Amino acid sequence: MEPGASVAKVSLRHGINANQVFQWRRLYREGKLGAAPANAMKLLPVSVSEEEESPHSALAVAPCSSSAAIHIELPGEIRISLEGSVDQELVRTVLKSLRA
Repeated sequence: MEPGASVAKVSLRHGINANQVFQWRRLYREGKLGAAPANAMKLLPVSVSEEEESPHSALAVAPCSSSAAIHIELPGEIRISLEGSVDQELVRTVLKSLRA
């Protein structure tokens, strides 16, 4: 939407199809891309880092506190609650099953 901006360059920079950018621009002009409703799901920023694992790092893992909890709510009335010490492989399996 900036003067002199190239849709082709913007779409290339972000790895999306230029037609998608044109569609978003049209929807924006029509007022169909307004602010999200107050009760809309909010996403939090996440960063993933690759840490080098030393031979002793597996032994240095601190046990999880029994008061720890993770609550995941997805559209369609799906709620997942993980409390206390939870096996990582179990969490991975549950999350993968949601993709199916």
